[in-house]
Amino acid sequence: MARTILVVEDEVAIQTLLKRELEFENYQVELASTGPEALEIFRQMHQQLDLILLDWMIPEIDGLGVLRRIRKVDARLPIIFLTARDFSGDKVAGLNSGADDYITKPFDIEELLARIRVIFRHQDQLNEAPTNYQLGNLTLDTKAHQVAYNGDVMQLTQREYSLLLAFMQHANQTMTRDEILDDVWGTDFVGQTNIVDVYVRQLRQKLHALSASNVQIQSVRGIGYVLKEELQDDK
Repeated sequence: MARTILVVEDEVAIQTLLKRELEFENYQVELASTGPEALEIFRQMHQQLDLILLDWMIPEIDGLGVLRRIRKVDARLPIIFLTARDFSGDKVAGLNSGADDYITKPFDIEELLARIRVIFRHQDQLNEAPTNYQLGNLTLDTKAHQVAYNGDVMQLTQREYSLLLAFMQHANQTMTRDEILDDVWGTDFVGQTNIVDVYVRQLRQKLHALSASNVQIQSVRGIGYVLKEELQDDK
């Protein structure tokens, strides 16, 4: 069954290019030119959409506003930001608001298609072998695609979930940034390794916000990160 991608882009030339290239790859494509149009299509086709390509600079409600509204309803639908804004703070703002990836305009269409394939391939891998993982009171159920701490469900984006899954699969083992990139973004990822640090920071904040959480992502200087349970001393 063909996957459906919503393209949110107000530049006609780019919209036409994306539609043509995506349909050539056998994706079904829905188009929106403004923020309200994108949100309406999302409302009507929420269950049918597999991914959103979202431009930042769109009329009426910008891409960041659209992203934040969607994330209030669905934390897992993959969203790739398309932006001409090359300032790192803008990229971080997009990732912090729930984007799974970003690509800067002007972009290479083959790079974009590769990133889309990585996201879909990783989704398929997650669905192949349902397994439960547990560290302390933190549990991850791949069948339900759900993470909980002491029974309270955590709201994670698709990318945050994939990152936590990688850490849970390698609990108490130090993972390098390259290993994390391979596990979460795929071996053919094209981009900067500091994207790992951005998502680790987001995941840390969500773990820290949990009441009495003793599961932590620790930095290993010069190497990478490790997910560990910090045991409490009985006194």
